[in-house]
Amino acid sequence: MYVLYNHPISQHSRRVMALLVEAGLAYENRHVALDQGEHMAPAYLAVNPNHQVPTLIDGDVKIHESNAILRYLCNANGLEDWYPSDPATRAQVDQWLDWTQCRFSPAVVDIVFNTVFAGENGDKEAIKRGHARMMELLPILDAGLSGRKFLTGDKPTIADLALGTNVTHLALANAAPGGPNIVAWVERLATLKGFAATMPQLKAA
Repeated sequence: MYVLYNHPISQHSRRVMALLVEAGLAYENRHVALDQGEHMAPAYLAVNPNHQVPTLIDGDVKIHESNAILRYLCNANGLEDWYPSDPATRAQVDQWLDWTQCRFSPAVVDIVFNTVFAGENGDKEAIKRGHARMMELLPILDAGLSGRKFLTGDKPTIADLALGTNVTHLALANAAPGGPNIVAWVERLATLKGFAATMPQLKAA
């Protein structure tokens, strides 16, 4: 059985939990209390020296990065619907995964962390920077979804889980995007039991 170290408010944890639920993969949930500094404790640093969540343990295999975990789970379990083997489609999935991690996620962190979790210590300049980046990024996403149900076609992939958890995270800061294609896409994602089960709730922090 897989072991997943995670926190329910972490968008990176949420995408992995969503796939595990969607694919019906059994796993042991190990909560890491970020709000209590447990991610910096020696016991967890021995698991993940990057002091981040999630971490997946599969026997002797240990994986830290959420998108790498998604790929691993798909490859290990033959989840081709979620990570298609066709080179062109897989490249599109990988492109969106990389765009999420390299471009979109940093802006989400700037906005949500500093607006919601940092309290009075929130970096106001980071919030402004995040919103400024969103002015460029959200139209790209909205255009990318034009004429499509999901990022790469008619079926959701791990790219949708990854980017979807980032987009819905913005709602915690009252910054949910309003682009029509994005809104319709999020509504479709919300019908997936795994995605719906991991929607962020501040009371779980």
